[in-house]
Amino acid sequence: MKDIYVNLKRFDVPKALGGLCPLEDPLEWIQGVVRESVELGMGAHPDLQLVYLLPEGLVAAAVQEKVAFPDAQTRRLQIGCQGVHWEDVKPGGNFGAFTTALPAAAARTLGCDWAIIGHSEERRFKWQNLEVFEPNINSDAALRDRASRAVDALISAEVKNALNANLNVLLCVGESAEQRGSGDFSEQKPRIEAVLKDQLTASLTGLREMIADRKVVIGYEPIWAIGPGKTPPGGEYISFVSAYIKRVIMDQFGFGLTVVYGGGLKEENAAMIAGIETIGGGLVALTRFTGEIGFDVTGLKGIVDKYIA
Repeated sequence: MKDIYVNLKRFDVPKALGGLCPLEDPLEWIQGVVRESVELGMGAHPDLQLVYLLPEGLVAAAVQEKVAFPDAQTRRLQIGCQGVHWEDVKPGGNFGAFTTALPAAAARTLGCDWAIIGHSEERRFKWQNLEVFEPNINSDAALRDRASRAVDALISAEVKNALNANLNVLLCVGESAEQRGSGDFSEQKPRIEAVLKDQLTASLTGLREMIADRKVVIGYEPIWAIGPGKTPPGGEYISFVSAYIKRVIMDQFGFGLTVVYGGGLKEENAAMIAGIETIGGGLVALTRFTGEIGFDVTGLKGIVDKYIA
């Protein structure tokens, strides 16, 4: 079984308004995406788990379209959200003070099965909020360390709330260009290992029993390689990192988790990544990176076919 996650970022906004949705009605568009995915057989593929990770405004429409099909055609297709808040509602607790936030319980109620947590963009947003109050955060080593720990603590709380709400979690980790540093690969390896170990340990400590009941998958994002014009890492790099992630989790927590490649799974690299033994899938953002940048289901089917050959 291979896990393919599709993070449809700003597809809740039409292109005319600056987003990525090719239709004026994003709800109509996401229903078409789900419908075409089912019609192409990806909802019933025996070797595939396909998860669409959506902005909150698209979740309900996607779930409604999915349940219109027989379960046999959609059992391998699930819907997820793009993050949850680090606090949650609870009976007898705080039920209302979450304006602008998505509590995990709300995501589950909408019909989500998954949440992506710790994506590089989310980590960057949290860091930028801290920069507002600590302008010297990037030049002061002590402040930088405290800020990193604060971000990791928020990510950990989000993972815990998602699991408590019976959501599965795609937890993203990865190093930036600054964290990787200069030098050749052998010089970079210890720095990469230190960053990943800190992120994994902070995010998963104390959650062993909860993980036993839900599915947690680690998405490895080489942040330095993400974006137009960037060169993705080769097989040796991805193999080293994914094997290290699996080893840290086993050594620290005593269980194994699937690792997927989160640096942009595309048709050009799908076969290479599929051949890495310690990788169990990938994270797709777009299917077209030149010309009219965007996403289409037939392009995703091409990636899936290359990956699961």
